[in-house]
Amino acid sequence: MEIKIYHNPACGTSRNTLALIRNTGIEPHIIEYLQTPPSRADLRQIIQLAGLTVRAAMREKGTPFAELKLDDPSLSDDELLDAMLANPILINRPFVVTPIGVRLCRPSELVLDILPLPQLGAFTKEDGEAVIDANGKRIKSND
Repeated sequence: MEIKIYHNPACGTSRNTLALIRNTGIEPHIIEYLQTPPSRADLRQIIQLAGLTVRAAMREKGTPFAELKLDDPSLSDDELLDAMLANPILINRPFVVTPIGVRLCRPSELVLDILPLPQLGAFTKEDGEAVIDANGKRIKSND
């Protein structure tokens, strides 16, 4: 059973998502997309399967988004994809692909909706937020 994560090890959300995948006992296929960007077809497909628009899959914070004037509503999806492939930091993260579906896992616990196996034990995010209890059950937030 293959699970892929488009991962940025410098991103806490991405690290938490990877840890939640591993907490099922699965070692995913890790694609460090800043070094190995997806192909245009793969990027378009994961965005579509995640139910997002190309624009919604773009990261603004900490990227050249503003300098490249990517907020221009007249830019086509192809132009936005060109920018994302030329500057992979513009691809929001982490995207996770499983046999159940594809998600942009922001926040990281969105990955729980598409993991085919249960959590094996407790999990606490890097910021100290408990997400999974000792029995492997999701702790519901009060939001």
